[in-house]
Parts: sequence; structure tokens; C-alpha cells
Amino acid sequence: MGELIKPQILTFTEESTDITLFDCRWVPCSTRFVVTGTHPKGHGVLRVYTMGERGGITQLANLEREKHPIKCVTFGATSLADRRPATGDFGGNIDVWDLESKASIWQVKGHTSMINAIDGIGGGATSSSSVDIGAPELVTGSRDGTVKVWDVRVKDKPVACMQPGEGAQTRECWSVAFGNASNTSDRMVAAGFDNGDVKLFDLRTMTLHWETHVSNGVCSVAFDRSDIKMNKLAATCLEGRVHMWDLRTRHPKEGYAEWSEKIEKQNHTIWGGRFLRQNRELLVTMGGGGAITLWKYTYPVGGRSKKHPKDDMDMGVAGKLQKLQDSQISEQPVSALDWSPDKMGLAVTTAFDQKIRLIIVTKLNTL
Repeated sequence: MGELIKPQILTFTEESTDITLFDCRWVPCSTRFVVTGTHPKGHGVLRVYTMGERGGITQLANLEREKHPIKCVTFGATSLADRRPATGDFGGNIDVWDLESKASIWQVKGHTSMINAIDGIGGGATSSSSVDIGAPELVTGSRDGTVKVWDVRVKDKPVACMQPGEGAQTRECWSVAFGNASNTSDRMVAAGFDNGDVKLFDLRTMTLHWETHVSNGVCSVAFDRSDIKMNKLAATCLEGRVHMWDLRTRHPKEGYAEWSEKIEKQNHTIWGGRFLRQNRELLVTMGGGGAITLWKYTYPVGGRSKKHPKDDMDMGVAGKLQKLQDSQISEQPVSALDWSPDKMGLAVTTAFDQKIRLIIVTKLNTL
């Protein structure tokens, strides 16, 4: 790909803050976005910002609590009318916030220790599907080793809890994601753990659907689209490695076809991977060295499945990621990135240099 036709990653504007930033999400159908973090005093912070008329970043609201830094946030389980973010904090609490009243309107003590990751589904605000995909639910993964699913219409107890069996060693869950929600009955949860375990839980049958082990701790898992029949799953890890599984064909013994590569030569952690909402073949990864990288997934030329040479059963064939562009946007790790659901190529990022950045990626409509 020639230099003139490559997509470019540009920092449009940036804003310094006085807090440590952990996560960020766009408010659906809006120029607003929220960030989560912690104040130097240890207070948990949820802030609302907007893009200014001249391209700057303007703070609209600051929601604080005296303890428990806020680690993660999602709009996945809220309606477009409400647009209420759900958060997980260091104390194991889950909150749903009303941005108008600036208050938590739903809270539950979900875990015994820090919630590392949260995702939502079924609310309608972030879904690109025109069909009903079921109840609004949240999934949380915690340091206590459990993965729990919550119905935001019900309080006090989860509708599902995935935890280690009796006598099994507890491993910290670092990442969770919903997927396979193409109708009202099917729904999967992917979870990544600090020891390199990746697990798929089938919420319809309440069983462990599939599991595998990678060589490093799993910092993030992401389906290419949550509201379709599951297609691809990406995982980013410690020491610079990315994994991609083709989820359309599962062999009884071999499992799902996998592509894996070490993409960070200096062993930087890949903090996360986010698929472009408007094109599920494009993925951006956030590096521990402060760089973000744009990738394109290409499917295998000969088809996505073939016959296994030993048992003649169908097995998957993995594609691969092609690097399109990268950009050094920070001297510190990029902690989170969220693509705008409304404007292709626009994204908000947070980094450990305490800066919020809006970035623009060009030429995505040509890929």
C-alpha cells in the first residue's frame, strides 16, 4: 500500500486532566463522551465531556464518590432514550448513572474486590441490529476470579455467575465481552484471565462453550460485532501479542482456528483492541509504549473451513491481520480507546499521561 493512500492517524485535539484515566466511551448519538478514573485523593471519578464548536474538549459534568476509583464503563445495556452509563469500581460496586441528575440510580455490590472490566448488551443504544436481541444485561469480570451477568431490571443478585470449581485455583479476570447476540435466545460471554486463559460461556445453555490458553495474561477480549452470529474474537495480551480466532467453524478436538503474532518488538503490553463499529474487519490496538496501531483482517483465500486430514470433519481456517498504520500519540501507555458510533474514523482515547485525546483516522471508507 503506497504512502499516499494509507490511512493516517491524527491527533485532532487533546486535553490534560488532574486524574488518572482508566476508560472512556462515547455517549451514543452525541458529541459527548465519558471518562472514568481516580482523583489523587483516591476518589472515584466519572466525567462527561463534549467536543467544542471549534474542535476543543469541554468538560460538562464531574461525578465523584469519596472512595473506590472507577475502573470501567459501558453504554451497552442502556436505551437510546436514557443513555445511562454503567460502571465498575475498585470496591466491586456496579453503578448505573443518570447523567442529567448526576447521580447513581442503580447500585449493587457485585464482587468482593475490584471490577476490572464491564460490558453491556440489549439496551439498544449501541446496537447496530434492527432486531430484538434480548434483555438489557451487564457482564463484569473481577479480581475475585468470577464473571457475573446482571439484568439491569433486577437488583441484588446476578442472573448468572461463572466461577472456579471447588478446589480450583482462582485466577483474576481482566476482560469480558458479550457476543453472538443475534436474537433473543443466543448470547455468549468471552472472558480473559491473568494466566492466559480465554473462555467462552454460553448463556443460553449455561455451559462453558469453549476454552483455550495463550502464553500471556489477556488484557482485553473483543468480538468483531456483538449483535451478530459470532464471527471473530480478538484478544490482546502482555508482552505484545495479539490473538484472533475464527468462530464460525469449531472442530471437536482442535477448537477454533487461531492466528497469533507478537506485534510489539519491545514487549510492551497491548492494553486493548477495538473493532471499528462501521467495518468489523478493522481493528485498532493500544500499546503500552503509547502507540496505537490500525490493522485489517483478511480472510483466507481458500475459504474459512476445510476437512481435517485425520477425521474428515470440518475445521476452521484462520485469516491474518495486516498492519495499515501506527502512530505514537503518548509517552505513556494508552489505557482505552472508543470509536465513535456516529462518525467513522473519530475516536476518543485516554492514556496514563492523564490526557484525553480525540483522534481521526482517515481513508477508512476506502478499506
